[in-house]
Amino acid sequence: MAGDEQHHLQTSSTSDAGRVRGQRDRQMRNPTKASRPPEYMALPAMLQALPKSQASVLSITTRTSTACSVIHFLDGSSLTFVAHQLIPKLNNSLGTFETGVDSLDDNSTETQLSGMVSLARKQLRQVSWCVTVIVVSDDPVFLAAFAKWSLKGRLLVWSTRLLVVTRLQHSQMQRLFISHWTFSMMNSVILNNEESSALGRCIAYVHTPYSPVGSATKRVASWTTNRGLMLESSLTLFPEKYLNFYGGVVNVTALPYTPHWVEKQTTDSHGITTTKYSGTDYYLLATIAEVLNFTIHVLPTKSWDEVAQRVEERVSFMATVFHNVLPQRLGRYDYSYTYEYGSLDFSLAVPALRPQWQSLYYPLSDWVWLAILVTVLIIPQVVSALSRAEVWCGFDKGLTLGPASVVVTSTLLSQNLTRYFPSSNASRILITSWLVFAFIVGTVYRGNLTAALTLPKYPPRPETLQELVNTYDRITMPPFGVEFIKFFTQSDSTLYKALGERMTIVPSVIEGLRQAMEHKEAHVAGLRYMEQMIARHFSNPDGSPRMYVGRESLIPGIAAWPLPHDAPYRSQIDAIMMAVVEAGLYEKWSEDMLVEARRESRLKQRDVAASEVQVEGNTRALNMIHMQGAIFLLLLGLMAATLSFMIEKASFILLNRNPV
Repeated sequence: MAGDEQHHLQTSSTSDAGRVRGQRDRQMRNPTKASRPPEYMALPAMLQALPKSQASVLSITTRTSTACSVIHFLDGSSLTFVAHQLIPKLNNSLGTFETGVDSLDDNSTETQLSGMVSLARKQLRQVSWCVTVIVVSDDPVFLAAFAKWSLKGRLLVWSTRLLVVTRLQHSQMQRLFISHWTFSMMNSVILNNEESSALGRCIAYVHTPYSPVGSATKRVASWTTNRGLMLESSLTLFPEKYLNFYGGVVNVTALPYTPHWVEKQTTDSHGITTTKYSGTDYYLLATIAEVLNFTIHVLPTKSWDEVAQRVEERVSFMATVFHNVLPQRLGRYDYSYTYEYGSLDFSLAVPALRPQWQSLYYPLSDWVWLAILVTVLIIPQVVSALSRAEVWCGFDKGLTLGPASVVVTSTLLSQNLTRYFPSSNASRILITSWLVFAFIVGTVYRGNLTAALTLPKYPPRPETLQELVNTYDRITMPPFGVEFIKFFTQSDSTLYKALGERMTIVPSVIEGLRQAMEHKEAHVAGLRYMEQMIARHFSNPDGSPRMYVGRESLIPGIAAWPLPHDAPYRSQIDAIMMAVVEAGLYEKWSEDMLVEARRESRLKQRDVAASEVQVEGNTRALNMIHMQGAIFLLLLGLMAATLSFMIEKASFILLNRNPV
């Protein structure tokens, strides 16, 4: 793009309104050197007073420029002649946008400005980080429309300087400052021609929303034909507005979201209810407020949508609570410095210990049980064979296979040898070896059995997204999950699509966790918040959790605070947030909140007896779930004995009725 090239968006209208101008306007169209209006000569002086060190990063002209680039917006009125005379003299001029003289009604002005702002932002402002926008108009309707569309079209950022050249009454200028974010909050100056002055004076005004006297409009400079440009205050032409808020009130929005934002209401003796705030994000906000010297005012909101909506409307300066950074949200608002890893995780109920009679079987592996069974079958036969050999040699009267089996089984169960005492060396060696074997096996089994009963084997639990999708048909999320569900269902991943199809919205995280405990469901929310809720509401009296968080995250993303688009105070907020995070304060606050939640949960449940676990000192009592295997084995033995007794009795009756 050539440096002298100008971009004109020239429009016209068939209306005759606005064509009649006064004598002053006709003089401006054909000015002599003596009759040039003050703004004609004040504007170059203002531009020359701007800092020259802030040059555009990208060269958009055919020659090097040491000043910021300039974009002009003109309304086609007589005052526009000033700009037309000056534009050729500005070497760093990027473009000029002009509306028709006859089209200054509300609708056509907004229509033209919407196209102008869009074109200026895309083709001019975004290619240069340092831009000065000059708006030339004496029509309040045009200036109000420019303020509206420059905000909607995101034309201005804080590094963009806005210079409005006009000749309005002081009351009209004040209304512009008060009514429009563009003029009051952004980096803007109004150069107004004071027509009442006989000296032909132009005064530069700037609005400071925060000052020692509150919101105020201040004169920063004046220009006269005799003295030229004179600064009239300690402020520069484009002063920094957000280094000190001087105790001013700053509106923010947030909802309780532990551990980031916690609200606790207290009532004093006079019946006055006050809300006390805490949490990691509140501590971060309080630190920012202390550094920038402002007073926090939390706007009442009822939903997360309203929290973000107040930021979009610029009623709230920021939503000071954890928000995941998602691409689809960038169309609604900007984000602050990303101060937290905003992982989205799933939580499930800890699998219950199912009653299993196999608890007596778990202490040893299958191969060990098989080896013991084979040994128990072989050893009685060997003992019986040695016993018959002893009888043949005259050592003993011997044991048959039945008594030998009883001896082997009883010693395996740690019983004594009451019916058999080996008399030969071979029998003694065999029995000694068997006793050592039985002692080792019994000791190992009893030890492992104790461990298996006190630390039972729990069923496997889902830890990954694939396991979650394969196991659960219903997954819940709190109200803010609407955007996540839409994001998942539109994903190209079959896993995330299946995840989104299973998701439904519940009123709160607490309700989602409760449903996950009572039904076969999973709940998805922020990691830190779920850890806090589990520690507070879903823990046993001994501190063990009844729910767990899966090992794999759904979205291991980042989180920040929503800010209005192109917020002029963002750089100050980001700098303080970065300092807090890098100092480790935010992580320390998070750890303290979790420790406090666990401590409160233990105190709350200290006197409450658990339904399944009784805690007495350091001893854990075994319940029916642990001992079911032994009881089941006993009942099985009783049933087998009863059946055997009935068979023997029936056989006895039958034999007595039919004697041989």
